[in-house]
Amino acid sequence: MQKRRHLFTSESVSMGHPDKVADQVADAFLDVMLTVDPDARVACEILVTGSQLVVAGEASSSVHIPTADEIEQIVRETVIAIGYHDEALGFDGKTARVEVLLQPQSPDIALGVDASDGELGAGDQGMMFGYANRET
Repeated sequence: MQKRRHLFTSESVSMGHPDKVADQVADAFLDVMLTVDPDARVACEILVTGSQLVVAGEASSSVHIPTADEIEQIVRETVIAIGYHDEALGFDGKTARVEVLLQPQSPDIALGVDASDGELGAGDQGMMFGYANRET
C-alpha cells in the first residue's frame, strides 16, 4: 500500500520583490482608510511591474474615501519611504507611473458581511486551510 503524501506550499519572497512593495503600499492605504474611518471597508489589489504601480479594487467609507490624487501621494510616499527613491534602483517613487482604479464597494458584498443579528459574516477575500469531512 502506497503511503499518501501531503504537500503544503506557500510563497516566500525576499526584499526588493514587487510583492513586498505591493504589501507595503496596501498596508499604507488601509492604515489611512482605518485612521479616518475605523468602519471603512477596503478590498484592493496592488500591482507592481517595471516602473508602474496600479491600485485597483473597491473601498467604502461613510467618512471619506481618498481621491485618486491622494492615493497617488500615499503610494509615492510609501515607495520612497521603503527605499525606492532613485531610478538607478529600477523603481523610483518620484517618477513611477501610478494608476488608481478604485471604485465604491458593491453593496452586495455588505449583504454577506452585515447581519441583522449583530454577527459579522465573512467577506469575499480570505485564505482557508483544510476542508469539511465527517472523519474527525
